[in-house]
Amino acid sequence: MRDIPFISEEHIDKLLTWSEITDALFSVHQRPEADINDILLQSKNSSLLSRAAWVENFGIAVKTATIFPDNATKFQDLPTVQSLVTLFDDNSGAPQAVIDGNLITKWKTAGDSVLGAKLLARKESQVLTILGAGKVAQSMIDAYRELFPGLETIYVWNHRHEKAVALASEKDVTPIKDLSEAVRVADILSSATTAINPFIEGEWLKNGCHLDLIGAFRPDMREAHDSALLRGSIFVDSYKTALHDIGELGIPLASGLISEADVINDFYGLCSGGTGRSSDTEITIFKNGGGAHLDLAVAAHIRHRFDKIPRES
Repeated sequence: MRDIPFISEEHIDKLLTWSEITDALFSVHQRPEADINDILLQSKNSSLLSRAAWVENFGIAVKTATIFPDNATKFQDLPTVQSLVTLFDDNSGAPQAVIDGNLITKWKTAGDSVLGAKLLARKESQVLTILGAGKVAQSMIDAYRELFPGLETIYVWNHRHEKAVALASEKDVTPIKDLSEAVRVADILSSATTAINPFIEGEWLKNGCHLDLIGAFRPDMREAHDSALLRGSIFVDSYKTALHDIGELGIPLASGLISEADVINDFYGLCSGGTGRSSDTEITIFKNGGGAHLDLAVAAHIRHRFDKIPRES
């Protein structure tokens, strides 16, 4: 078997741009719909998650992640989440690259949300509020700055205010302590927290804002209150991944608060000119659910950029 490159953050991260990533995500949604599937294995407190995607005449990717929460206390030099993405050729099945999964996740997660905002938020948006102060929040600040150069103010809120202050200092943005005020001022509100119970109230959302929901990834997790969902027009990155397996929409769907018909479009529709924002006063709500086809799109772009790096002869 020929040599298969391993692509890490140190090889490629500084060569990537959010504009290129969103273009790659947009492009994959103009191709035939991806065949995707997940396998989850669990033992006590630890998990193994494999997510696969196949896009005809484009590529195949398998992302495998281990989630070992006890690493935080047992092996302090190891992260709790470790992952790899294997990229395969669609025609021959031959492996093309193995890529650091955390690198893929970084660019996929923020790229997913900022593409949603590019398609749904008002172009003249001037105020961005980030809820959360972790690694995803750091990426979101960079991504929104690149894709929305007209932003005049970026606020950061976190339930532990000192973390918001630290991130604000690092990224030259403004910390904000009051949650309701943080939401009320936002033209774009991007939430990347680990909240289980919803905390974003609908009455706080101003007319015309775009609400970008990232944090919830389990069936029991939500960030937006029912009152928020009832005020806005709902969109998702993928009907397959964002509706029933994640609590953000799965819980209100199960309760009958909303129906599947209330979810207006996903990326396949939006990237093909389908229904999006209809007015400057409409509140748009976007659920970032992820999905292996997004990992595939980012992995293929990273491999393409890696192949252009000059090699020593």
